[in-house]
Amino acid sequence: MTTSPPGRFPDWDSLYQARPTDSMPWYYADLDPDLAAALHAHVLTRGHFLDLGTGPGTQAIELAARGFDVTASDISAAAISRAMQTAAARGVDVNFVQDDVLAPRLGGRFDAVFDRGCFHVMDPADRPTYVANVAAWLDPDGLLFLKTFSAQQPDGPGPYRFTADELRATFATHFELLSCDETVYQGTLDPLPRALFSVLRRR
Repeated sequence: MTTSPPGRFPDWDSLYQARPTDSMPWYYADLDPDLAAALHAHVLTRGHFLDLGTGPGTQAIELAARGFDVTASDISAAAISRAMQTAAARGVDVNFVQDDVLAPRLGGRFDAVFDRGCFHVMDPADRPTYVANVAAWLDPDGLLFLKTFSAQQPDGPGPYRFTADELRATFATHFELLSCDETVYQGTLDPLPRALFSVLRRR
């Protein structure tokens, strides 16, 4: 079964105001290698990309640098402000927006969505809303690239843990699970947490 993390998650805006971005556990400056491999496997080199829960903005920036038309959203206004500064310093064009996936104002359609840490901090009761809203951003056959903590990660603080079967069941109303691979969650923690990288296709 899905493991519930002890305690509550932080106030994301306060966290981004209080700590240097590169000290956060999920900070990773380069494109996530699992996403890079998936883009190659699915021959995806151009198109409209949504980086959901962008946080530091590094993934959105790297996608834009590779030629994608990128929108990046986060619930934290402080995170968006910092990400915009980083993108400007890199000379990379990303449409950063402050938004809540559970009550989105963001419109438009995307060829692909990348979630590297938003879903796995979602309260279980909110997951159906998340699934429906993400599906609404994607055309049929659009791809969701999803990175979560794995059930193989030992119990403790942090995000919810998942198995492939749990993800398949959670997303089944709108998505087909194409692949789900054990990997690690790149960031600043040592050792790196165990993770699942999943590719789901919008039905």
